[in-house]
This record gives sequence, structure tokens and C-alpha cells, in this order.
Amino acid sequence: MNKILTFFYSTRLMAVLFLIFALAMGVATFIENDFGTETAKALIYNSWWFEGIMIFFVINFFGNIIKYKLFRKEKIVVLAFHVSFIFIIVGAGITRYVSFEGIMPIKEGNVSNKFLSEKTYISIIMNDGNVQKEPVHYPVLLSAMGNNRFSHTTDFKGTDVAIKLTDYIPNASEVFEESETGTEYLLFVESGGGGRHNHYLKKGSSELVHGVLVGFDAPNKNTIDLRTTNDGLTIETAVAGNYFRMADQFDGTITKDSVQDFSLLAVHNIAGLQFVVPKGPVKGEYKTVSGDGDQFTNAQLEFDVTVNNETKHIKLRGEKFAIQPPTQFSVGNLNFRMSYGAMQMELPFSIKLNDFQLDKYPGSNSPMSFASEVTVIDPSETFDFRIFMNNILNYKGYKFFQSSYNITSEYEETHLSVNHDYWGSLITYIGYFALYAGLILILFTKNTRFDFLRKSLQKIRSKKTALSIVGLLFISSVAFSQQHNHTLTNAQIDSVLTKNIISVAHAEKFSKVVIQDAGGRMKPVHTYASQLLRKVSKKDTYEGMNATQVFLSIQQNPRTWFQIPIIYVEKGNTKLRDILGIPHEQKYTSLASCFDEKGNYKLGELQAEAQKSNIKSKFEKDVINVDKRVNLLYSAITGSILRIFPVPNDANNTWVSHNDINQAKFHGQDSVFVRQILPIYIQTLAEAKTSNDYITADEILGGITNFQKKYGSAVYPSEDKINLEIAYNEYDVFKKLYSYYMYIGTLMFLLVIFQIFNNSKAVNYLVKGCAIIIIGLFLMHTGGLIARWIVSGHAPWSNAYESMIYVGWATMLFGLIFGRKSSMTIAATAFLTAFILMVAHWNWMDPEIANLQPVLNSYWLMIHVAIIVASYGPFALGMILGLIALILMVLTTEKNKKKITLMIKEITIINEMALTVGLVMLTIGNFLGGQWANESWGRYWGWDPKETWALISIMIYAFVLHLRLVPGLRSKFTFNVMSVAAFASILMTYFGVNFYLSGLHSYASGDKAITPTFVYYSIAFVGVLSVAAYIKFKKYYKK
Repeated sequence: MNKILTFFYSTRLMAVLFLIFALAMGVATFIENDFGTETAKALIYNSWWFEGIMIFFVINFFGNIIKYKLFRKEKIVVLAFHVSFIFIIVGAGITRYVSFEGIMPIKEGNVSNKFLSEKTYISIIMNDGNVQKEPVHYPVLLSAMGNNRFSHTTDFKGTDVAIKLTDYIPNASEVFEESETGTEYLLFVESGGGGRHNHYLKKGSSELVHGVLVGFDAPNKNTIDLRTTNDGLTIETAVAGNYFRMADQFDGTITKDSVQDFSLLAVHNIAGLQFVVPKGPVKGEYKTVSGDGDQFTNAQLEFDVTVNNETKHIKLRGEKFAIQPPTQFSVGNLNFRMSYGAMQMELPFSIKLNDFQLDKYPGSNSPMSFASEVTVIDPSETFDFRIFMNNILNYKGYKFFQSSYNITSEYEETHLSVNHDYWGSLITYIGYFALYAGLILILFTKNTRFDFLRKSLQKIRSKKTALSIVGLLFISSVAFSQQHNHTLTNAQIDSVLTKNIISVAHAEKFSKVVIQDAGGRMKPVHTYASQLLRKVSKKDTYEGMNATQVFLSIQQNPRTWFQIPIIYVEKGNTKLRDILGIPHEQKYTSLASCFDEKGNYKLGELQAEAQKSNIKSKFEKDVINVDKRVNLLYSAITGSILRIFPVPNDANNTWVSHNDINQAKFHGQDSVFVRQILPIYIQTLAEAKTSNDYITADEILGGITNFQKKYGSAVYPSEDKINLEIAYNEYDVFKKLYSYYMYIGTLMFLLVIFQIFNNSKAVNYLVKGCAIIIIGLFLMHTGGLIARWIVSGHAPWSNAYESMIYVGWATMLFGLIFGRKSSMTIAATAFLTAFILMVAHWNWMDPEIANLQPVLNSYWLMIHVAIIVASYGPFALGMILGLIALILMVLTTEKNKKKITLMIKEITIINEMALTVGLVMLTIGNFLGGQWANESWGRYWGWDPKETWALISIMIYAFVLHLRLVPGLRSKFTFNVMSVAAFASILMTYFGVNFYLSGLHSYASGDKAITPTFVYYSIAFVGVLSVAAYIKFKKYYKK
């Protein structure tokens, strides 16, 4: 018994549980990506063995609480967050096995007390014609990967009944397959309802096609009868019609009630139905197959139903959140009704939907928010309530969340998420808050591991001499390149452009004119012009003109810009250049070169084919990129993007361009103004350039601005916000910062190296000066984030680009905190921050500011995402410190062992402190995300790939930080190697999920991501370094 308890309480078991739990979840995310969440749940998340791991965790927690006497007063903080996980697991168990949830659709004006269950059920009702057996409903979770088990055995008045699931086909659809042994069918193709539809008419049957009865060798009389003869097909119709034979362009007529030869591949028009029969009858059969799409859309389940010794094969159709009519059949002397799908559940009260409200972003169809005005009707009380995202209705243990909606031309319908989980949520929340308190307090209270590390670091710093070798080695192992500006060698700018450049002063005024982009965001022309020039040409200026001057020039001389080579073409793609008809060495092409002599777009078919590719080649990626630039420039040349005119009294605050004013509702003087003001302005600019007098042009801009403020005041940004956005664009602080961080970080490394050999006051002052400059750069970084926050109207960590610049900020913050007395740490962090910002400005990340999706427009976003993304900073710092520690081990000799030992100890302690802070932040942030989900849509854990990989990272870093408790894994070598390897889980959480897996949190736009080559080189480098470090560690450090 003692041996069994020792095993359950051992740290070895704890380490194994961490790894198995993480591995299982990692596999589940890939299963989910390919087969759906329900399959991942069936195979892993809801499996008995996965729940068993959590039970073992609880037992192990209890054992270690006793083993390490965590109930002592000085250990109360550590006890709190270990016990919290027990509460969380128990609460999750109650949620899974006791609570329930579902979806409640209500049409506007209707009252309902019914909702559809989230679980799917197999329902069975049987009778013998006189007596009905009690209905049974089995909740089932079926896997698209197969291996589904379901059986029901019973007896009815002494009759044995057995029902067994034999097959499950998710997203089932019927397809016709030709075969020599099948039944004869006739392919009947019609275009009713505006689309092509294929019907396979079975020989001897009739089918109703858009209200017209069509028969194929049918015994009964139909509107259209097609029959087989020795010579082919004949047709007989109840109404007259006509046909057009495509082969010889012959027009023919169909006579009513007359048997005529039928023409294949002819378009027939009879009784308002247009159809073609492309070929004669074929033999085959219909088969049910699993198609693409949602796993639980119209699934088919197949059963063998046996009564005594008689068996019948039964097929059911059903899906999640839907109730299907039961399938009725008889076997032996028993009658059955079986169904698959959701169950209808009842509330102890009713809800009436008074009004559904959908708000959109100005001038866009993108939803900004949606809400339901409801009335709760209960015998005890009646009251009104407004349900919207993050504002839930909580009544009698039921919670109602604004989930989605359905709007048609006939009705508006809200979909409310229903959740009944009082005790599960309460116990889980108790665990959450105990977790938050415990994790935060371990960083600040005495007698914790973090406190021990802090004291150990102070002792080492009092002993150690200046760090040597590290800076030199780190610099020599890293190479970086700079981007150089190149001028166009073959660009021949038309004299019209050079002679008509608008003055910088007037361009500055025009840059403040507000436009509405396609997503409904209001921004100054300066922002759009900057994005246009940067995306199209990869440059910030063009032939001495700034972005706004270029944009104005395009509006003045659109035909000229059609000929100008400004569209960037990726380097080395000679095939694409041949298609465009430009020299291989030319970097830019014109819009004109993208079209042939007949006006056909050269990249049209290539772009369409490239988009279809699952894994895109370099050529296909380049085609897609050039196509995007072509479309951007074309929209600027045509003026369709210049949406500067607000439509008076428009409910959606729509603004239109000069091209679209005919479709807008402008009247009287307003109509005259919007039709004439832009052409007059363009003409005035030409005159102003000649006379150098822009007074009239300035006045026209003032008139446009006044018109915008008059009719678009509801969405018109303040002057301060416009000026701030323009300043943000001009300074481009994040793009400049990565160079500054790189230069100063490198200089600081060199100075630290020199400091080893010449520890003079001057060198010390220079090192401190570099640290002060890095602090200044960090303040610039902070200011840039604040500016982006104000300009965008949301916290700057809601997309890929923003999260990267925020990770860079967090990395630098923690580098400064942990490196207050370590120049090497500050320099290393500056370099790492530079690399993070450099990645943020690679081509696949778009720095454009955009509006948020409704669910992201929440204060929970600021808390949850900010903490999680900030945690990547200390993890990245731990990774780079781990690499430095391994490099130091490789450099160890008998002569420098003493000095390097102190360096490794210091680095390892800082590393462990950084990982501890990172783990605290990631854990709190991830579980705060659970609370966000619970307050938004009633489910605090949904096994989305992002939250799952964050939990995997928590497990892995918990394993790393507990290595010191596992015999055989307590060395500094193991810890530093694992601190580097563990960072792969963070990369997967951020990049892998965002760009490889699908999910709620994904930034991916549908392209299949391919692992960059440098990832493999990085793995190889770490592997070789680890082996070399272990050889030296074994020789000099292992006891």
C-alpha cells in the first residue's frame, strides 16, 4: 500500500502526467482541425483515460500537499494555487456531468420557453400496437474517424430487442455512382431557381421538379414523360413547349399529348422548366458519402434493429441543434420511431423577443454589435432586459447569452445561448480566484521559490566579476541584414507628373480629409495614401513625392498613372515577368502591362488557379501578391476608394465616392455639391500649380470638410485624433524601433566585452548610457502602443501585427525588470525585441488598423489577451538566456570554470525567475479567457485550439519549473535545454495555431501554411549546441 501511495504522490508521476496531458491535447488539436471538435472530444477530451489523467493530478496534488507540508502557515500561498486546480477540476466535472446548455432561437415578437440541447441524442420509442414502452434518449458523441459504439438491448413483453449502430456518416450527401449491376437512371439537368441542378430519374418512377412532374418510364401520366425505345428516347408532354438543339442550332417544337423523338443535348423549355438531358440512361446507384464542411450538418446514422431473429437495416438523418421527424418502421410485431439530433428542453419561465437590434460599422455590412430586447415572463414576476455581447441575462440559475442571429426578408430571429451550470461555474470560479491570488502572491511573499531565487541572485551578484565571453559569442553567432533603399533604374516618369507635383503644404491639408474605408473605419486620407503606396510599391515615397502627393497625382492624371511602373514584382520571378512582358531585371511594372491588347487581364486565370491551391508555390504566392497590388492601384485610379461624401440621414452612416453618388440619396444643393466639387477641385489644383496659389483649392477642401462634419458628424473623428493618426503614420515608430534596438543592443554587447578588459569609468558610463537609451526606446515603444490604441479605438493586441509589437514591448519590459543589474540581460533583450519587431514587419503581417469583430470589442479582450501575450516576453527571455547558458557550457575550460560557473548560475536563476513570471501570467491570462468566454457565450472552456495550446504551454512550463523536484532531472543543463525547447510550445500557441490550425482565435485567412526552412535550421542548431554543451557539462559540472 505504501509503495502504491508513494507512486501516486511521486514527482516522477507528476512529470509524466504533465507530458502525457500536453501530448494528448496537442494530438487532439490536429484531430479537431481535420475532423472537427466533436471528434476530438469523442476520442480524447471526453474519453475516460483523459479524465483519468485529471483524477491522477488531483491525487498527486493531495499527496504533494502532504509530502511537502504545504498546509504550514509559511506555505499557505503555494497551497492556495495547488488546491485551486482541485476546485477547477471538480467544477469541470460538475459542468460536464450535471449541467446542461443549448441554443434558444426566438423570432421577433414571439414568446418561447423551449430551447434545443447542445448534446445530440438517439431517441427510441417502441410499441406493439396497443402498449407503448417508455421512450429512451441516449446522449451520444460520435467521431468522424469511426470506431463509434452504440447499442441498446431490452425486452418488450418477452420479446428480445437489440439495436446496434453500424455506421456513422458525417455531413452526409447522396451521390450517384455508375455501375454495371445497378438500376437504370436518366440524368435530368435543369436550371430552375437560378442555378444548375442534377436529377437522376430512376427508371419506372416520377419526380416533382420545381412543381413539374417528370417521369422516366413511369407507369402513371406526368407533365413530362420520357420513355426508352429501341431507337432511343421519346418525350410526351401534357403542355406544349419548344427546344433548341445546340449541335446544329436547330429550333424545334414540342406538341402537346404527342409522342416525339427526344433530342439529347438540347435545351428544352416546357411548362416553365428549362432542362437538358446530356446522355442516355445509365446504370448505377445512389450512395451516401461524407462530404466537406461541418461534421454535424445532416449526418447519417445506420443501425441494425433486431427483434427476436428478424433484423432490419435502418438509416436516420439528423444534426446538432436541430430536431428531425422520427423515422418510423416495423420489425417483427413491434413498431419503432427513432430519431437523432437535439432534444427540445423547457424553461420554468418564458422569454419574449421584443426587438432584435443589429448595428453595423458605418457604411459597411460588417456587424459592429447585436442585441436582443426581451421580456422575461414568469408567474412570480415579469421584467424587461437587454441581452448583448458580454451582458448576460441571469435568472433562476439559467444564463442567456447573445450568441448569433438569423435575418431574412420575412423575419428577424435571435439565437440565445442557454446555460444551466450554477454549481459547476461557482466551484470553478472559486478555483480561478484562488489560482489568481496564489500565483500573484508567490511573486511577492516570503518563503516561496521565487523569493529564494531573488535572494540567491543577490548572493551571486555580490560575488561575481564582470561577465566575459558571453557578449562576444552572442554577437558572433548572430547575423542580420539591413534593407537598403534602391532607386528605379529604368523608371521614366512622364513630364506631366514632374511638372504637376502638388505643394507639400496643400498635400498636408488634403491628407486630413476623412474617408470611410470598405470596413467602415473612418480615417484620414494620409493613412490610406500611405498604405496604398507602401503596399503597391514597397516604398514610402515615389520620385520625390510623399504618399499624399502621389495619391493626388493619381486623381489628377489617372491615365498617366496607368502607364507608370509602380507595382512591385517579387525578386527573381522571371516567369511572372515574362507574362507581364517586362525585363527580368525590372523591379516594377505598370498597370497597363497587366493587360493585353484586347484588354484581358493577364493574371486573371493564374490568380484564380493560385487561390485554389492548398499548398501554394512561390510563383503562385507572387501572382497573388501582384494581383492584390493591381487591384489596390486600380481602385485608386478609378476613385472608388475615395469615399468622402456622407449620405445625409443614412441609418448606417454610409459615405460614398464620386463614382457612387448616383446610387445615394442626395437632393437639391447637396446633389449639385457632391457631383461638381471633386471635378472642380481637380481642375483648381492644375491651375494652382501654374499660379502657385492654392487659396481656392484650400477653400474647396474646407467646403468638403464642412460637408463631412454636417452630415457625417456621428462618425467624424476629432481633429486631435486625425492629427495623432497622421503623426503615427509619419513616425512609423515600430518599423524604426527594431533598427534602433538592434544598433544599441549590439553596441552595448561590444561595450560589455570591452569592459571585461578595461573596466574604466568611461566604459562604465557608456554601458549605462546604452541602458538609458534602451529605456528611452522602450518609452518610445510604449508611446507608439498608446497612440495606436487611441487611433484604433481598441487595445493594440487584437491581430497578428499588434500582438507582435505588444510581445516586443512585454519582452523589453521584463528584460529591464530582470536585468536591472545585468547589462548582458538588457542587451540580449534589446536584440530579441529587435528581432520580434522585425518579424512584425515581414510581408505576411499587415500593420493596417482595422475594426474589431463584435465578440472582440470587449473589456475582457484588454485583460485576457494583454496578460497572455505579455507572458510571451519572459518566455522569450528565458529561451535566449537558456541558449546563452548552453553556449557558456560549451566554452568552459579548467581556467575559466570558476568565472563561468557564476555566470551560468546567475543566468539560470534569472531564467527561472523569468519563466515563473511568464507561467503566472500565461496561467492567469488563459483562465481569464475562460471567464471571458463564460461571460460572452456561456462556456468557460470549449477546447478551441488556441486555448488548448495555451494550456499545453502551461503544462510544459510547469514541467520545466518542477524539474528540480524530479530525481535525475535537476541539473542546470537540463533546465536550460528545456527552457529553450519549451519555447516551441509558445511558437505553436502563437504562430502554429494562428496560421496552421483553424479556430475561433485564428488569424489565418485560408492559406495552407508551410513551415519556413529556418525552423529546421534552428532545431538543428539547438540540437548540436545541446549535445556539445552536455559533453562539457558532463566533464566539468556533473557530479
